[in-house]
Amino acid sequence: MGDTPPPAGMRHEYAAGSGLAEADLAADWHTQFDRWFAEVTAAGLPEPNAMVFGTADAAGRPSARTVLLKGYDPEGFVCYTNHDSRKGAEVIANPYASLVFPWFPVQRQVIVAGRVERVDRAVTEAYFASRPRGSQLGAWASAQSSVLPDRAALDAAYRAAAERFADVDPIPAPSNWGGLRVRPESVEFWQGRVSRLHDRLRFRRAGDGWILERLAP
Repeated sequence: MGDTPPPAGMRHEYAAGSGLAEADLAADWHTQFDRWFAEVTAAGLPEPNAMVFGTADAAGRPSARTVLLKGYDPEGFVCYTNHDSRKGAEVIANPYASLVFPWFPVQRQVIVAGRVERVDRAVTEAYFASRPRGSQLGAWASAQSSVLPDRAALDAAYRAAAERFADVDPIPAPSNWGGLRVRPESVEFWQGRVSRLHDRLRFRRAGDGWILERLAP
């Protein structure tokens, strides 16, 4: 390990200051997320829309990866992917997922759990049309999550896609590529506090409405 300290000895004390009280929250999770997302964006956090997307297969074996949030509204959180990828296959076999927004520089997290569904095809195609051309070609070139013999194979697939669509504008979205929406069943707002006594306030769906509850840190 050299001069690297052991993980168990790494300590970062969260700053003393205002925590997160029930009275601080908006009336609903969407408004509260919108408020925090605006604040972390204004604070200059790198890629504030990066989120850890956790899924599980039919046997319950989990996997996780970082993806980028591409939209949110009262119906949920949306990202885009190849539906033949590992996460795409897992949300078909087990249509539930978790999301974590790790906003460490401001000592905050948002943790989401809910059911996953595909977005309407028209929404996918509209978003795909807005992507840079290189990203569009990449979606055609990459059989996401499949095993590659080497990097050269991926580069060759990209060149082939570029040649295929050289005279095509706009490039269409692949049929196996599209949006996933996580419809929240719970949304937790986590604020770091001193001595690891963090504030955790969770909106949880209950019937046709939502309840707010405080969790032990």
